[in-house]
Amino acid sequence: MTPPLNLPAGAADCHAHVLRTDLPLVAGRHSAPLHNAEVDEYLRVLDAHGICYGVLTAPSFYGSDNGLLLRSLQVAGGRLRGTALVEPEIGDAELDMLYAHGVRGVRLNWLRRRPLPDSGSRAYRALYPRLRERGMHVEVYVEGEHLAAVLPPILASGVRLVLDHFGGLTPGFPTLGLLREALAQGQTWIKLSAPYRLAGQDAAALSALLLREAGAQRLLWGTDWPWVSHESEVDYGRCLDWLGDWLPDPGPRDIILRDTPKLLFDFEG
Repeated sequence: MTPPLNLPAGAADCHAHVLRTDLPLVAGRHSAPLHNAEVDEYLRVLDAHGICYGVLTAPSFYGSDNGLLLRSLQVAGGRLRGTALVEPEIGDAELDMLYAHGVRGVRLNWLRRRPLPDSGSRAYRALYPRLRERGMHVEVYVEGEHLAAVLPPILASGVRLVLDHFGGLTPGFPTLGLLREALAQGQTWIKLSAPYRLAGQDAAALSALLLREAGAQRLLWGTDWPWVSHESEVDYGRCLDWLGDWLPDPGPRDIILRDTPKLLFDFEG
């Protein structure tokens, strides 16, 4: 049996979702919620495992309807932050409202999107500086082979960038050079999360690689609770076991769990 991890005070789970099955779903989605997973349940899970803070990541199947996300952030008493899905033409007043509710990033969830949206379109190029001015970031989730098309306009804007689920690294690491370039600019972070979405790759080896390449100050950790499409395979305790396997040294692990999230999501305390 794996011994429990000694987690630092102020640890954060930087990737989770709240779900309801009775909300409208967008056409062309690649997944759907099988059961409700609401904020009160998530906070109880955090408490049970010694995690102080969490980040609610907007799932793709609700489109740009962030109502559930915002209601959840509002009742969490500052313990949670969020990333939202928005249309690139979103107005400044709505961006300010999202920020006031605790949203700190805008997510481009373009997994399995055909055709791939244009991250360099006029609307997106106008959005990035408005996010940068507010201290918000762009979060990208897309297949690794599309990063070379998606990332350059985002990086050129100077906005903070967060890459989901091990940065889209695939066998052979063909995008590693691109990730190095992004990291060298000093405004990119990568999440260690959802190893079951890696097509069988060794998540511990990827974590070690990214720790060497990026340093703990550029890495985040998340559970992907409640594990949409993988609900029967994963539980929170298993995610913590994986964390211990990926990051056996408590020094960098504490930075990834506590210090980096505090910087990026301005958690209190």
